[in-house]
Amino acid sequence: MKITVHSSKAVKPSYGDTGSAPTAATDTVTLTAFDKVNFDQYISFLYFFSPQVASPPNAVLEQGLAKALAVHRHWAGRFGVDANGDRAIILNDAGVCFVEAKADIALSSLMPVNEPTPALLSLHPNGDGADELMLVQFTRFTCGSVVVGTTAHHLVADAYGRCAFVTAWGNATRGAAAGDPIPAALDRPSVFKPRNPPCIEFDHKHIEFKPRSETVDTKFVHTGDKVVVHRVHFSTDMVSKLKEQASAGTPWPYSTVKCVAAHLWRCITAARGGLAGSDDTATTLKIAVNGRHRMRDPEVPEGYAGNVVLWARPTTTVGELVSMPLGHVVELVSTAVARIDDGYFRSFVDFAGSGAVEEEGLVPAADPTKMVHCPDVEVYSQVGIPVYDVDFGAGRPFLYMPGYLPEEGLVFILPALEGDGGVDVQVCLFSRAMDVFKSCCYALAEGPH
Repeated sequence: MKITVHSSKAVKPSYGDTGSAPTAATDTVTLTAFDKVNFDQYISFLYFFSPQVASPPNAVLEQGLAKALAVHRHWAGRFGVDANGDRAIILNDAGVCFVEAKADIALSSLMPVNEPTPALLSLHPNGDGADELMLVQFTRFTCGSVVVGTTAHHLVADAYGRCAFVTAWGNATRGAAAGDPIPAALDRPSVFKPRNPPCIEFDHKHIEFKPRSETVDTKFVHTGDKVVVHRVHFSTDMVSKLKEQASAGTPWPYSTVKCVAAHLWRCITAARGGLAGSDDTATTLKIAVNGRHRMRDPEVPEGYAGNVVLWARPTTTVGELVSMPLGHVVELVSTAVARIDDGYFRSFVDFAGSGAVEEEGLVPAADPTKMVHCPDVEVYSQVGIPVYDVDFGAGRPFLYMPGYLPEEGLVFILPALEGDGGVDVQVCLFSRAMDVFKSCCYALAEGPH
């Protein structure tokens, strides 16, 4: 497949004739502790649209993007520092990079998408060395299909914030409202003020942060083996059986994400075999927890654009994990997730604002240079995020997928297009473990052995 780029330009916010243009171009959005503790890297996503309805001309897409940026100004800014020297987004309206491209084949020749091939990677813009906080690529295929690729900096927003912007872009392109202004967009720290006096109840120093001198553990880095990515679909029936098996004897069923995450943790560990270490080796499931509906006093404003994610870390040994019943693993996961409640989020805010991070030279534990998670597994769920609500005028996408991140042990749990309770899962493993994983990921009652 050959991708021809026809143009690459900066699209800036368009405020129209409403008189709503900002009076100052040097406003800043100071990053919060949740932003700064996250991964300092670009994240890419792809949206696939069928040719059943013609997509709007590129000029209309560009106009819609400019209108959406007038509401979501943070994406049109650049990184800098605020008056206190803290890292911030400078709202200078410098713009988003908009790439217009064409492919010389029909999109059907790339289907089905079970793994992100080099051809698929060319469908989203590369953020390496970029100044822009958001880059988008609109690629048209000979059959009339379209793929929209987005590359966005993670310190600006989490998956909720990124999805809200792309949805607003689609709405504006169709002539609908791009959405109300994002609450607290210009003063993020005011949403997460430390308490007075602070109440630090948990050990954030060794969880969300780490000493700068701490290096990545290379004990489980295996040379000579390629990291591969595979996408699997868990049908509604599969998910129902998982939940039924895991929830037997409980007063209410466990959630889909907890059951699927626990099942994958077992399967991946079993598939790794000796790569995961001996039976008494500790293994941790690092699972992202969204604080938007967990923080209570005060609540996170509706539509908040930044990051509001911390991580739960259930831990056991390799031997216990692969031998214990699924219900016990899900209970382990559920207990750890429940622990990341309003009190935990508030404790994190208090610790981050206490001065200890600066005084002790701590850095975020979220390390984008860590390429191997074995014997651990890292899970990110986008179930509940309306990723399939994006519509540029040609209907909803028929496929959504994260861009390729070659991190062994990284898992994305995604909502299925059908919206019927099924999920799609993207798993990154060493090739020797992936072959075993493919054969055991649909196993239920008999376990992952």
